[in-house]
Amino acid sequence: MRHFIHMQATSAKEAAQNAARGNAMVIAGGTDLLGTLKDECLPYYPAVVIDLKTIPGLDGIKEDGDWIEIGALARLQDVADSELVRTHAAALAEACGRAASPTIRNMGTLGGNICQMHRCWYFRCPDNRFPCARKGGTECPAASGDNRYHSILGVEKGCVAASPHDSAPALAALGAVIVTTSREVPAEDFFAVNGCRSNVLEDGEIVTQIRVPKTEKSAFEKFALRKAIDFPLVNCAAAYDGEGRIHVVMGAVYPSPVRMEAAEKEVADGITEASAQAAGDAAVADCMVLGKNEYKVEIARTVVKRTLLKLAQ
Repeated sequence: MRHFIHMQATSAKEAAQNAARGNAMVIAGGTDLLGTLKDECLPYYPAVVIDLKTIPGLDGIKEDGDWIEIGALARLQDVADSELVRTHAAALAEACGRAASPTIRNMGTLGGNICQMHRCWYFRCPDNRFPCARKGGTECPAASGDNRYHSILGVEKGCVAASPHDSAPALAALGAVIVTTSREVPAEDFFAVNGCRSNVLEDGEIVTQIRVPKTEKSAFEKFALRKAIDFPLVNCAAAYDGEGRIHVVMGAVYPSPVRMEAAEKEVADGITEASAQAAGDAAVADCMVLGKNEYKVEIARTVVKRTLLKLAQ
C-alpha cells in the first residue's frame, strides 16, 4: 500500500470540504476501501484518506415519527440487531444480517455498504491491468470474457457488472431516502453507474444518514454460493408502501438494483403461490444473458417468488 495522509474529520461538513479538494477518499469501516488500495486496482490513488469514524453522532439508530433514522456510520450488525429496524423495516434488518461475515458486519457500516464499488474481477484486478469502461477505457472486458456472475438484464453505460450491495434492494423497496451533505436522494435513484462509483454521489459529497419509512411488512431473500460470507448471485426485497402496493427490487442482476414493475403487477391483487410464480416469470421475461451466466435466470425467478411468498406470511 502506498503512503497517504490520514485525516480524522470532526464533522461531515469538514470531511466533505476536504474531499472536494480532490485526490482524497473517505473511509468508514474500511472493509472495502483498504483492499482496493492494497490491490491498486483504481486508475488513481488518493493522497489523503479522510476518516469518518471520528465524527460524533453518525452511528445512531432512532425513531422519528413514521421514519427510522440510521446514521451512515451505523454498523451492519447493529442495524441487523436493532429491534426498531427488525419491527418496522424487516427487509433491511435481514439484508444487513446476511451481508458478508460476522467479522465484516461488525466493522462495515451501512453507509459504506451502499457506497461500495462493484465486484467485477476485471475492475478489481490488481495494478489496474484492465482499464475498463468505468475507469476511462473503451471496453468492458467482462462482456466477452468471464461473466458468470454478471448482469442478466443488459448493459448500463457500457458496464455489465452486477450490483453487490445486500442493503440496496431493501432500501429501494422500502422507499428509503439517502441523506448526503448536500441533498436527499430516494434510494431507488441513488444507485447508478458513475465512473468507478456505483452511486450518484459527486466529488465532495458524503452520505450522512439513511431515512427509512416504517413499513408493516417487508421481506428479503438472497442466493449466494457460500451462505456465510459471499456476495449475492441474486438478492431481492419486497415491501408494502403506504398505499398498500407491493414494491419488488432485485439486486445482483444488473449494475444497479432494479425495480421489477412487471413482477409487481402480477401480485397487485394479492400474493398466492400462482401469482408469486407469475411474478418470478415476469421478472426474468426480458433477460439478456451473457455467455456464461444463463444459469442466473432460474435463480432470479425463484428468488423473486420466494421473497413474495415470505412477504405474504
